[in-house]
Amino acid sequence: MSIKKIKLIVMLGITYLALPFYTQAQIKQDLSAFDKGTYASKTDTLPYRILFPRHFDAKKKYPLLFVLHGAGERGNDNTAQLAYGTGMLLNDTLRDKYPAIVVLPQCPKDGYWSNVDIQKDDTGKRTFHFKEGGDPTPAMHALLGLVDQFLDKPYVNKKQVYVGGLSMGGMGTLEILRRKPKVFAAAFAMCGGDNTNNVEKYANRVPLWIFHGAKDTVVPIDHSEAVVAALRTAGAEPKFTIYPTLGHNCWDKAFSEPDLIPWLFSNVK
Repeated sequence: MSIKKIKLIVMLGITYLALPFYTQAQIKQDLSAFDKGTYASKTDTLPYRILFPRHFDAKKKYPLLFVLHGAGERGNDNTAQLAYGTGMLLNDTLRDKYPAIVVLPQCPKDGYWSNVDIQKDDTGKRTFHFKEGGDPTPAMHALLGLVDQFLDKPYVNKKQVYVGGLSMGGMGTLEILRRKPKVFAAAFAMCGGDNTNNVEKYANRVPLWIFHGAKDTVVPIDHSEAVVAALRTAGAEPKFTIYPTLGHNCWDKAFSEPDLIPWLFSNVK
């Protein structure tokens, strides 16, 4: 077994051990609830997992949620992206109260959701330079195509389309909002960032909930603070949650926020 697979199993195990309504016997069955799919169009290919409502009826219309993973879950196994957030998505109470279609695409190993230049100094510290405008990365280009493909499905409620992500996925979330501000009814970004010159394109069009750990040494909280400040300057009122004692993995806490899903689905385009 590869080290990558061992790490994935450990991460998934920790996730489920923290959720009392799961047993070890349910883990494999629960993950199998996420069907496998692949988006392919010309040069674009993007594997994804999809979770349908328990009693899915193709004649009905459902909210649609895209969840974007971080850099550590990149690859082509179509599994690593299930490492975080699956506990929330599989919560029995939430699934019954908010039946929705959830799509978790996987970014290629050497790809990146957002258009950002990342540089490292001699100490290994990274700095992020988010680009203003510009063409999408190959991964974002494929993601945009995947979103369009699902918007054509007759069982998708186009007034309730959402997106959210963590770290690299939080950055990708903010980028896709500026590329498709008319599509999304609400979004959440955990420890992400964006060029503040891009913010005006989605500031008053998409309600946002931003999360960040104050002690984040991977993606400094400055990036989220700058986005929130730009949003407020533009007249928007984003929700902003700071975890004073947490670092980069604040998404563990953010995904457990009881109001996240109710707030998300309360927004309609």
